[in-house]
Amino acid sequence: MSASGGTKAIVAALAANLAIAVAKFVAYVFSGSSSMLAESVHSLADSGNQGLLLLGGKKAKRQATPQHPFGYGRERYIYAFLVSIVLFTVGGMFAIYEGIEKINHPHAIEQWYWPIGVLVFAIVAESFSFRTAIKESNETRGSLTWRQFIKRAKAPELPVVLLEDLGALVGLVLALGGVGLALATGNGVWDGIGTLCIGTLLIIIAIVLAAETKSLLLGEAAGTEDVDKITAALVDGDVVTDVIHMRTLHLGPEELLVAAKIAVRHDDTATEVANAINAAEARIRAAVPIARVIYLEPDIYNAEAAAAGVNPDATPGGDPGH
Repeated sequence: MSASGGTKAIVAALAANLAIAVAKFVAYVFSGSSSMLAESVHSLADSGNQGLLLLGGKKAKRQATPQHPFGYGRERYIYAFLVSIVLFTVGGMFAIYEGIEKINHPHAIEQWYWPIGVLVFAIVAESFSFRTAIKESNETRGSLTWRQFIKRAKAPELPVVLLEDLGALVGLVLALGGVGLALATGNGVWDGIGTLCIGTLLIIIAIVLAAETKSLLLGEAAGTEDVDKITAALVDGDVVTDVIHMRTLHLGPEELLVAAKIAVRHDDTATEVANAINAAEARIRAAVPIARVIYLEPDIYNAEAAAAGVNPDATPGGDPGH
């Protein structure tokens, strides 16, 4: 995922949400609709979330330091995780509270044309933002389903914006339904029920985001395709005869650490092994450009040890097939 693509989608979402938040709050002031208040807080929270994503992207570009020798790429994961917390607390929990309050103390919606007009405008604006996120995601999604893309994406920005925009559109439909039923029946309880549904939706989305970004924070390996490319690039069939075992770790969305133990022949000279390692590193970077930190350890290939498999306690995550 390119940084520019993610940034374009974030900026589009930020512009839409700021405009929508103002419009929804004005509609709440004139109509007294709790759905509109919940939706205005939702849009305000979304705007703050997009600000967090932009801030995380900026901080992630800082150069490595002696204290942080692998750089700050994971800042993007941290800020994406903060987004899920904000969405849960500010958006979801507030909407739940406001919905319960409106159900317990219902009142009629005044000046109905304000909430209806703003909701229609918001649906159009959110659709534009959602369309931008879909277009940017399609450039990197490939053959993956949307569920697979959300789950496997190493760059968190587009999945976050996609889920936020989807939640916003569904929330607007729920708000429109709550306001419409309240107007049709003259019973403000429906407005509160719509608000409760919005809060539940936001909490579900926040939990999904938290689970996915937690996995990224813990450290995910490269995808299967990249692992296959790296493995193929390591073996030259001359000095490097096999890959004994290998570990990959995303230091950030666009920075990959590769550590591997490679098999060499017992009669290879130190110069030949050193040259083979340098050549293997060059091949890896050509095959997978985001592989920027590479550590290769040469070892004499032992068929019996390979057949027995690696010790999972000594090499966590080891592949017993090597």
